[in-house]
Amino acid sequence: MFSKILIANRGEIAVRIIKTCRRMGIATVVVYSEADADSMAVEMADEAVFIGPAPASESYLVADKIVAACRETGAQAVHPGFGFLSENAGFARRLAEEGIVFIGPNPEAIAAMGDKIESKKAAGRAGVSTVPGHVGEISDTAHAVQIAEEIGYPVMIKASAGGGGKGIRVAWNRRDVEEGFPAVQAEAKASFGDDRIFIEKFIESPRHIEIQVLGDKHGHVVHLFERECSIQRRNQKVIEEAPSPLLDEATRKAMGDQAIALAKAVGYDSAGTVEFVAGQDRSFFFLEMNTRLQVEHPVTELITGVDLVEQMIRSAAGEPLPFAQDDLKINGWAIESRIYAEDPYRGFLPSIGRLVRYRPPQEREVEGLTVRNDAGVREGDEISMFYDPMISKLSTWAPTRLAAIDAMGEALETFHIEGLGHNIPFLVAVMDEDRFRSGQLSTSYIKDQYPEGFQGTAPTARQTDIQIAAACAMHQVLSERAWPGRRRNDWVVNLGGVDHPVRLSHDGGAVRVKLTETGRSLALTDIAWRPGHPVFSATLDGVRFTVQVRPAAEGFVIRHRAAEARVLVLTPVSALLHKRLPPKKAADTAKLVLSPMPGLVVSLDVVAGQEVKAGEVVAIIEAMKMQNIIRAERDGVVKMVGPKAGDSVAADEVLAEFA
Repeated sequence: MFSKILIANRGEIAVRIIKTCRRMGIATVVVYSEADADSMAVEMADEAVFIGPAPASESYLVADKIVAACRETGAQAVHPGFGFLSENAGFARRLAEEGIVFIGPNPEAIAAMGDKIESKKAAGRAGVSTVPGHVGEISDTAHAVQIAEEIGYPVMIKASAGGGGKGIRVAWNRRDVEEGFPAVQAEAKASFGDDRIFIEKFIESPRHIEIQVLGDKHGHVVHLFERECSIQRRNQKVIEEAPSPLLDEATRKAMGDQAIALAKAVGYDSAGTVEFVAGQDRSFFFLEMNTRLQVEHPVTELITGVDLVEQMIRSAAGEPLPFAQDDLKINGWAIESRIYAEDPYRGFLPSIGRLVRYRPPQEREVEGLTVRNDAGVREGDEISMFYDPMISKLSTWAPTRLAAIDAMGEALETFHIEGLGHNIPFLVAVMDEDRFRSGQLSTSYIKDQYPEGFQGTAPTARQTDIQIAAACAMHQVLSERAWPGRRRNDWVVNLGGVDHPVRLSHDGGAVRVKLTETGRSLALTDIAWRPGHPVFSATLDGVRFTVQVRPAAEGFVIRHRAAEARVLVLTPVSALLHKRLPPKKAADTAKLVLSPMPGLVVSLDVVAGQEVKAGEVVAIIEAMKMQNIIRAERDGVVKMVGPKAGDSVAADEVLAEFA
């Protein structure tokens, strides 16, 4: 067994690998860029080696620097994590030449299956059913258009070396191909150092199901069942679960057998994932194989009890698998939610910045329930524009699917983040949706459920009660602090423009809120809150809840799950005056084209005096390794352009103004 391993990665996965190495008694080395000098991974590792500037192309993707770090520290093996060099056959060969062990599959398996074009050819030779498409290389945009029209729209434009949702576009027509093909090439080059592209038929309303495989260097391969990853945005997974609510035992066995056959055909000897697109009728087609550890591996670990990182290390050290296929069983159900630095209210656009407050739910294993949070950040850390915007991966396990979903909802309810936008309101909204709870999933789920974009959810009757009661309890504490001994009990709570006259009373540590118009009473007990604290917890009618709160003039902004409202607590006189206030008019931005996110201007495609039609490209902004096309929302003549190509822009910065 190795005595020292170098981790050629960063963030959450570096921390994850360190934890397993510690348990196995293996020393760890991490490499880091300028952006990660103060990272959690650097703090946790036994040694750390600086490898260059923040851009991955100058640090984490430079094989020479990784090899030099191994030489400097005496590391015997390299774990690449996921992304970066994890599926680079040339890197694996280079390590072998240097006498360093690559903790992953052999280079031949990576070349055969890690390359998306070669993997489809290999699958075809093995008799595996694949999605119709063009598996050869594509020379230019005109060639891409020709291929797309031969296949028939819609098509998927994908980077051969892609992964993690990077380098992928759906094209519904010729213009989408003309715009999307160069964008995918650029993303692929920046993220993977390989701009080869292929095109395949896009199957509408499919499900994304993948099989986890694990092999050793003695010819043994097993599968650890499936994961369903159908909840995606911009082709990147957001919520995953294991097992899949779609599969029956016969389909599970068929997919597992096919995955093993494919892995054995290429001599696979580590952890990998065979991905399938599945129809609602349980038909399935091979998509690709990811020759690395997957981001969503925790859900497989939770239902099987197998530490996949440990098994990768043991396999790389030459140890045989400690179990056979018949030894593996599915136990319970697991859900994973990816916590991203992005704004779900603005089309899930990246939202970089500092984690001013970061308070995840407590990890625990109690009473048939597990809460696990895989993260590489701490409070005060910055989410950089140079890397993936994931903050953490929150996973829950329970004996049944609905129990795991409920546990996830409760964990997300208590997860508090400040300083940047995040997708927790969206994630918890999905946990509450009847369609998700019923298991009726597809990769178009987000588009289907939120055709006009995510705007939160309207409060239920119980959520309205929670917001009213929490506002009253907090306001009473602040009032007594400001005016000791002058307690007022009659107030008017304004929520969503509706007045709710209330009368407060106290019984020990409990607060009773009587809604005087209806006569109903709300009793809050077990209150946990102090002034300035951003989270309020209590029990209402015997059920515990947690809300996120922030102060606002004359009240609070309170969010319970995905329902957020400004709640004012007013005296009766103040409530009357509020009704006479004129409504505030929003600023007119109709003539402005604003950057929806902070990022780098790749191109500004208009000039002053140019006539522009709605839908035409105004600019391309790169953020989090993704290229985002900004289009005009109206016809007009350009009066002024702001930044130029190469400039950095902030969210809502003016890119262009129409006359």
